[in-house]
Amino acid sequence: MMTAAKTPRFDIVGQALSDASRTRMLCELMDGRAYTNKELASAAGVTAQTATAHLRLLQNADLIVAEKRGRCVFNRLANEEVARMLEQLAVIAPSSSLHHVQRRKAGEIAQVRSCYDHLAGPLAVAMTEQFLARGLLREENGAFAVRPGEEWQKLGVTLPQKLGRQPFARPCMDWTERKLHVSGPLGKQVLSHALERGWMQRNTHKRGLTLTGPGRRALQEILDLNCGELINA
Repeated sequence: MMTAAKTPRFDIVGQALSDASRTRMLCELMDGRAYTNKELASAAGVTAQTATAHLRLLQNADLIVAEKRGRCVFNRLANEEVARMLEQLAVIAPSSSLHHVQRRKAGEIAQVRSCYDHLAGPLAVAMTEQFLARGLLREENGAFAVRPGEEWQKLGVTLPQKLGRQPFARPCMDWTERKLHVSGPLGKQVLSHALERGWMQRNTHKRGLTLTGPGRRALQEILDLNCGELINA
């Protein structure tokens, strides 16, 4: 039986998520970057003073961390586990009748976006489906087992020599597509490589990403993906 001292404090996390302004701030931080109090206040549509109070509550719930650099305080999500929790909550948050409306409102973010440190949206789902179809990934015990293949090297992925405690590739339910995309260290390497090669570019203050011409050609060549059919031109 779980003792009081060991009981998870869901009430603290629940309180932190119970305000729309705070959830908007958390969504802003879901691209994995750090933002100032002023930037998050603007994203949430609140005053700087109100934002400071909201951010303090999020810090107390261990959902974000704050770092002072010069005269500014930068806020970011505490870790990947928090990002994964938020993404999974987003799957169940809208009702089915609101799903398509929510996706239209998401616009560009719903098509190509980052989910903390990995790709999400229709393109990420299509890439994951290709990984599975080609035998590069296999669902196994709640994780993805990774198989060697030349595609990984072309996508900038270095496979581990031996398995660690944490899965190298995790299935992550995509909140707009209701299908799995890949996260974990593998997903992080794919996104990092795409950004370094100029296949994708970050949009200002949003989780949305722009897929460039070279990126479209690379994914066509490596995974036989027709990106024009997946996302708007």
